[in-house]
Amino acid sequence: MLFRCTVCGYLHQGDDAPDFCPKCGAPKDKFVKLSDEDAKKVFDSDRTNDIHMEIVELAMRIKDLAKEGIDLNLDPPCVDLFQKAHKEAWVIKQRSKAEMQGHMNKGKW
Repeated sequence: MLFRCTVCGYLHQGDDAPDFCPKCGAPKDKFVKLSDEDAKKVFDSDRTNDIHMEIVELAMRIKDLAKEGIDLNLDPPCVDLFQKAHKEAWVIKQRSKAEMQGHMNKGKW
């Protein structure tokens, strides 16, 4: 079973809600049991959320590498490529962050 804290949104998996929320300290009566359908959405989304977080991390690594290449300023074609990679990595990062926000708004987090 899955329970959501109505104060902070923390999700707890177990046979019963915890006595106190591990995140905000709210008492047990502030937890609601999710329906089987809503719990399934959360569990099914778990891996895709992890993938999106990995994509964000990789995009940040690309941005850092591209910035290093820009700073080296070896020659115009390299700098141009690094500038494009830097800009594209930002777009990739933002798309995944927006998708994760959509998951959270739909309760799939």
